[in-house]
Amino acid sequence: MSDLGAVPLIVISRSQDHVEAINSSLRNAGHPVHCTGLADTADLADALTQLDPELVVIFIEDPAFDLAGTMRLLTEGAPTLPVLIVRDQVDEAQIAAAMALGARDVVSLQNRERLQAVASRELHAHRLERALDKTLSTTREYREQLQNFLEGSADAICLVQEGIVIEANRAWLELFGYSGEDALAGQPLMDLFEQETHVALKGALVACLQGKWSGHALKVQALLSDGSALPLEIVLTRVEQDGEPAIRLCIPARRNEATGFENQLQDAVKNDAATGFLQLRHFVAALRERCAQPVKGGVREIALIEFDRFDALQEAIGVLSGEDLVAQLADVLRAQLTTTDLCGRFGVDGVLVLLERGTPRDVEAWADHLVKRVSQQTFSSGDKTLSATISVGIGAVSGTKPDLNGSVADALAAVRQGWEKGGNQVVESRRSDTDNRVQAYDAIWVKHIKTALMENRFRLVQQPIASLLGEDKGMFDVLVRMLDEQGSEVLPAEFIAAAERNELMKNIDRWVIGASMSFSANRKAECIFLRISKDTMLDKTLPAWLETQLRAIRVEPRRLCFQVSEELANRYLRQTADLARTLGGLGFRFALEHFGAGRDPAKLLAEIDAHFIKIDGSLMQGLSTNQLQQQRVKSLVDAAKRKHVETIAERVEDANTMAVLWQLGIEFIQGFFVNAPEDVTMSGDR
Repeated sequence: MSDLGAVPLIVISRSQDHVEAINSSLRNAGHPVHCTGLADTADLADALTQLDPELVVIFIEDPAFDLAGTMRLLTEGAPTLPVLIVRDQVDEAQIAAAMALGARDVVSLQNRERLQAVASRELHAHRLERALDKTLSTTREYREQLQNFLEGSADAICLVQEGIVIEANRAWLELFGYSGEDALAGQPLMDLFEQETHVALKGALVACLQGKWSGHALKVQALLSDGSALPLEIVLTRVEQDGEPAIRLCIPARRNEATGFENQLQDAVKNDAATGFLQLRHFVAALRERCAQPVKGGVREIALIEFDRFDALQEAIGVLSGEDLVAQLADVLRAQLTTTDLCGRFGVDGVLVLLERGTPRDVEAWADHLVKRVSQQTFSSGDKTLSATISVGIGAVSGTKPDLNGSVADALAAVRQGWEKGGNQVVESRRSDTDNRVQAYDAIWVKHIKTALMENRFRLVQQPIASLLGEDKGMFDVLVRMLDEQGSEVLPAEFIAAAERNELMKNIDRWVIGASMSFSANRKAECIFLRISKDTMLDKTLPAWLETQLRAIRVEPRRLCFQVSEELANRYLRQTADLARTLGGLGFRFALEHFGAGRDPAKLLAEIDAHFIKIDGSLMQGLSTNQLQQQRVKSLVDAAKRKHVETIAERVEDANTMAVLWQLGIEFIQGFFVNAPEDVTMSGDR
């Protein structure tokens, strides 16, 4: 206890020997006391104020000593201060009488051990009481500050413990349409939100309680008191309420500051009134500006969204009410957009969207989900309601100088194909090159690839894989970039297809494997995920080459995880199973990526010894509101857990998807939401 400093005590006695006896007894018991002796009670009131003692010891040396008066003085000056009485002899009657006056106990110098035990007990109890008082005082102050904050904040705020609303401020009550300060107290939080929001909200609450939610805004559909729905964004923060963890949900108020007003004016000039998206000419300008910069990773595609048989819809509700339908379509679409998506009004009832996703399959999954959502939506105008469907046409945006007119034309042609098929369709337009063009293209790129390999003009890029269940483990997914003769990056989309057609992938794969081994040996990354092509997977010389590399580089093989796509594994099931066993025998780990998009992922998981499965990014599109898709992902997670295989979700792009994955039991995630895709951090020099 020496770290607490000297313990102030008051000893009331005419004998200095008594003061020394108390001092030595308590110091021997481990209490670094500082005793102040008072010969009488005349200076007791001043001593209590100046010394702030933790214990008072009174020696009864004279039968005429006014113990009752002294105890009254102590009770008035320091009501919680413990008092011990010291007598030559102690009996039960004396103890009872002293305690009736307010003393804690009666002790004797004849029994030093009991004196020490009683004093230790009272000092400990006094400190606990002081700490409790301080905590309660701090809590009261905090509650007062919180109450003032809640009442004075323009933001809508509520506090939740164990899924129950314990407090909501006036702004929250007004937003949700309730009156009365305690209108929502004790109500389940989920009652305030539509069913499709529940999984994401539950996941976010769990993550926030675990300290893994870092101020991400969660998109929700609020359920107001009149039964209507309102799309909102909520910020969750972990707080303490009455000493227990709680979650504060905040819906920020819209600020009408001067700069915000200026931005609103600019938006009003550029944006379409019905949809809130860019007018066509402003969309085209933004589209050209965006596409002038290369995509960091993945693909860019244009989606054109139009109603099926829009003329018939207008006839049903009135020609002048068509804008109401387009506005409601925009609301459904807005719930599926990410911060990187670019939207513009097109024609009478169309919307153009520039999408940046991991693969073309992700774009198709996104469009499929939108088509289903619209088909389930009830549209209204005035007192009329109706159902409607849409078709989505997709055109690729490719190359460093894309033909944007051609991409939009492809999307428009694809939409028309959707109408011809009966509507409610997603149609992709993939303009294919002729054989002559492919050969000319390959002739250029083969030369570049071979020269880059000879001159070591490749480099690795990485994307972190984040843990949802604990501390991040230093796991990275790696891809390859080629550098041109000027040192500028060339994305895989530019050269990989040519490399695959001309049997150069094995050379590129071996460069990637060697560079990854060097990086793992130098940086001690926990696990580097590197993908291999069909040529490498079928290469009989791979195991011997890997053994040679391990001896040369001296890296722990478990730090590298080879990954093969589910599609490739299905086509070459026996070879994939053999490779997984061989790599495992060398100490490497093995993963199946793009998992769950095929016909029978459960069978594949049973046949192949994998350490990880990476659940396909297409299943992340619309996951936060699609219960069937959530069940599908959950079944994949459960199947993996039964085999003790860890799960990673690919291409996670927003907070709502992450929150749902938390609820579904996914262990790791990667994608734009974790880190900007494929951030360059690793040199290819070896």
